[in-house]
Amino acid sequence: MTAALAARGVELSFGATPALRGADLSVAEGEIVAVMGPSGSGKSTLLHCLAGILTPDAGEIHFDGRRIDDLSETARSELRRDRFGFVFQFGQLVPELSAVENVALPLLLSGVRRAAATRQAAEWFARLGLDGLEDRRSGELSGGQAQRVALARGLVARPRVLFADEPTGALDSLTGEQVMELLVGSAREQGTTVVLVTHEGRVAAYADRLVMVRDGRVTTPSEVTLR
Repeated sequence: MTAALAARGVELSFGATPALRGADLSVAEGEIVAVMGPSGSGKSTLLHCLAGILTPDAGEIHFDGRRIDDLSETARSELRRDRFGFVFQFGQLVPELSAVENVALPLLLSGVRRAAATRQAAEWFARLGLDGLEDRRSGELSGGQAQRVALARGLVARPRVLFADEPTGALDSLTGEQVMELLVGSAREQGTTVVLVTHEGRVAAYADRLVMVRDGRVTTPSEVTLR
């Protein structure tokens, strides 16, 4: 399979503390990869390097056959805006915006007109079981509802890669499973590549493949796919 995203020999330290020590990871087009590891192992740091949020001290990051770690911050910002989607542990919705405005935000930032962006965003509400919640603010949503809004925001622009950092970490087990089923189903429908960081085995089980990060290095516990 063609690699959509790859890290090669990535090293990154925060001051005198090394976070990544020659990490290597290749993610195929349309693949869902779960990244696990103990707290402080470097798994979220690796995700942030792959997404162009952090610049490694050494090594290379490639997306779609192009090296991206040596791009300017402006170019990496454009890449995150136009090609990547993000879902984080606490949703990180903009509290001043309604739910539908939060979902429409990536489209608006990409230059889509407001009416068209709102219309595309609204289509996700029925799809994710959020009918009638379009005008609510984040403080008026349950944790599961807010995370589904965040998921819709991450996928509305049909990104090539979705980065999900502990997307169920703030949810109870049942709600977390519902969010993961929606995430995986929507990503597969759109052909989106997913890099999923989690510490929960039940969440990792939704992925095609599991890798472990320990002491800043990536290991593969098994060649057998999870699903």
